[in-house]
Amino acid sequence: MNTLKINNQLKMLLLTLLLGAFAGIVIWCFLKAVSLVTILIWQVLPERTGFQYLTILLCTLGGLVCGILHKLYGLYPEDLARVMGKIKKEKYYDYRPLPAILACAFLPLVLGSSVGPEAGLTGIIAALCYWVGDNVAYAKENSAIYTELGEAITLGHLFHSPLFGILAVEEDSLFTEDPSQKAGSSQAEGEKPALSKSSKLLYYGLSTAASFLVIGTLNQVFGKAMAGFPSFSEVSIQPMDYLLLALYIPAGLLAWLVFEYAEKLTKAVASHIPMVVSGAFCGLVIRITSLFIPMVLFSGEEEMAELMTSYGSYAPLFLIGICFLKLCMTAFCIQFGLRGGHFFPLIFACVCLGMGLAMLVFPDPSSHVVFASGAVTAVTLGAQLKKPIAVSLLLLICFPARLLFWIFLCAVIGGRIARLLTPGLSEIK
Repeated sequence: MNTLKINNQLKMLLLTLLLGAFAGIVIWCFLKAVSLVTILIWQVLPERTGFQYLTILLCTLGGLVCGILHKLYGLYPEDLARVMGKIKKEKYYDYRPLPAILACAFLPLVLGSSVGPEAGLTGIIAALCYWVGDNVAYAKENSAIYTELGEAITLGHLFHSPLFGILAVEEDSLFTEDPSQKAGSSQAEGEKPALSKSSKLLYYGLSTAASFLVIGTLNQVFGKAMAGFPSFSEVSIQPMDYLLLALYIPAGLLAWLVFEYAEKLTKAVASHIPMVVSGAFCGLVIRITSLFIPMVLFSGEEEMAELMTSYGSYAPLFLIGICFLKLCMTAFCIQFGLRGGHFFPLIFACVCLGMGLAMLVFPDPSSHVVFASGAVTAVTLGAQLKKPIAVSLLLLICFPARLLFWIFLCAVIGGRIARLLTPGLSEIK
């Protein structure tokens, strides 16, 4: 009996390491392909052909393709909450439309949609994990566990924070007692006992380490697949910054509310338009927007890198306007067919808002923009994600560790207020 148990544990460990390596390869290849094709569409082809309307044609055609795929297979990629909800509740994620999931995740990113890659990649990894579960005998009974590991790996790599990946998937369960884990609690007949929290953390750690090792090796050999979000190098906190939390917290909540209302409004409008038409229209709007305000397109990490060094050349009201336009553009793209994640765009939008507010208040904002941006972003993501520890770890990719306490505090406040407002929001159609 002990030998059988040891063999099962060894198999689990081996598959965990293989999953981490496999997920790392998939993530790197996907992001590298996105980078190369984006350059091809927006730079190489227009320069080589000299056809100034080529990108308009490609964006419209790409949106049309997404609309057709949505009509045939459903709305992909699904957001992270929906993917994880299916895994935890249904213990399954349908991998049969994997080619459609892959295309619908890939096209919006290369066409300039104001979305991030996290939604698409989590759906792809979930589908692949369940495909492995159905085709590898031992893996089948642990498919849900492997899929959660895959989601944690994906988020940890995209946001350069392995702990964020773990907590984004497991924060609620890791810090609450699961009655099924208590001694003496009964297990449903035929149901495999759940892993303990310590075992989950061990498997998360092993799979994440394997994925980061593979991705690091590929980056060294072939070049980075994704630059990632830039970070502020330092922060100077002054007494006035603490007082201005009275401004930054409502501003962050306003940004969250604008995004929530924009999603509901654009969803209501899109529901009356055929999917094929809305997808093509979304692609056309993206290209037209790129001619006038390119800053609000794509996921936002490259734009944020430029903003960190050049924000002083913009008017504060312009940056505040860019924030709300970015939020609306992200909601529009998600609901009209060029779908994706919202974490990356929200971070960029909130940094714009924080910088704009600091520039309005202070004659010399250079010592205040980092604190303002961190506070506003933490409130918005805290309200959106409602996982303050995960939000805090996520924002460490952008902000100095010295801000950790204030980021956590703002994320807690944002999440608490959002929970109070959510019932009212849910009544709005």
